[in-house]
Amino acid sequence: MSDVFAETPAQSAKPTIFFDGVSSRRRQVTLTLSDALEIAEDGVTPVRWAYADLRRADGPPGILRLAATSAPPLARLEIRDAALAAEVVARCTRLDEHRTTRRGVAKIVGWSVAAAVSIVCVVLFGVPLAADRLAPLVPKPVERRIGDAAEVQMKTIFGRSVCEDPAGKAAFTKLVNRLRDAAGLDDTMTAGVLPTAVPNAFALPGGKVFVLKGLLDKAENPDELAGILAHELGHLKHYDNMRGLIYNGGTSFLIGLLFGDVTGSSAVIFASRSLVEASYSRDAETGADTFAIEIMHALGRSPKPAAQLMFRITGKEGGSSLATILASHPLTEDRLARMTMEDRPASGPPLLTDKEWQALKGICGSGKI
Repeated sequence: MSDVFAETPAQSAKPTIFFDGVSSRRRQVTLTLSDALEIAEDGVTPVRWAYADLRRADGPPGILRLAATSAPPLARLEIRDAALAAEVVARCTRLDEHRTTRRGVAKIVGWSVAAAVSIVCVVLFGVPLAADRLAPLVPKPVERRIGDAAEVQMKTIFGRSVCEDPAGKAAFTKLVNRLRDAAGLDDTMTAGVLPTAVPNAFALPGGKVFVLKGLLDKAENPDELAGILAHELGHLKHYDNMRGLIYNGGTSFLIGLLFGDVTGSSAVIFASRSLVEASYSRDAETGADTFAIEIMHALGRSPKPAAQLMFRITGKEGGSSLATILASHPLTEDRLARMTMEDRPASGPPLLTDKEWQALKGICGSGKI
């Protein structure tokens, strides 16, 4: 074996090209294979590369392109003679050490799968847990700011002005205050009626609840409307809207609001889009239903009328219009059955008098909407 590594001048019919990694000059060189690879050029001090430092570099077919860990990063040696290339390769034990082996590929694939599984676990378990923990901790000023931004967009869609008929507003305020007090919410909670024919109601962060005129028109008595409002108060009480924002990627938005690096227009776009398109989870809807049942019972009224109103709007498995209450309050026969089971004879006073109810029905005036 000793003669294998004897000093051998390497000559070939095909030129060997060297780039020193410092200049762009193409150099034609000769090689000497001794205890190291010696790269010689006429009139220039030879360059020595240790065989252990040689690494194969990407190159075209028929050319052995080499780099060296001890040389400048851009230094390259190109050997075009196959026999000479074979002699060099025979002396290099670590030529392909940097290349990915099958074992390395398997390791990369394994880590990639593990990363993908961890991401899925975070999405399925970590994010909901974080949303549950963070939602009640969002500062009230931040929550109100999000609600204000969403309110602007909601009013742009459903009517810029809240219905203000004095008698109707007084009746609505009376109904809301009774529900609010029974729910244990403070007087920062506000509610209004927007003049649109869409039958819906929704809650926004910061204690805002809106009823759309289309829902009020379809309600046949105060208990029907009260149960819907109590359901929305349940979403407020349980921070469902804030939880949804955080779960759907709102954490960075909330941080931006906290540190003042989100513009007002961005806040409107993000909050309004997230809240308009939001549909609460099954657990959130069930929790809001439970809350509504408890509030109506506390007032000595039945929750069944609210379920009847929602079922009347959506029909047996929901209507086809996405603009109805179905979009954010999916109702099935099971929910109607549940509230029917919770039906009790009225033990409390009417929530509104007949006169107040008629005034509330006219809160937006008699003009067309």
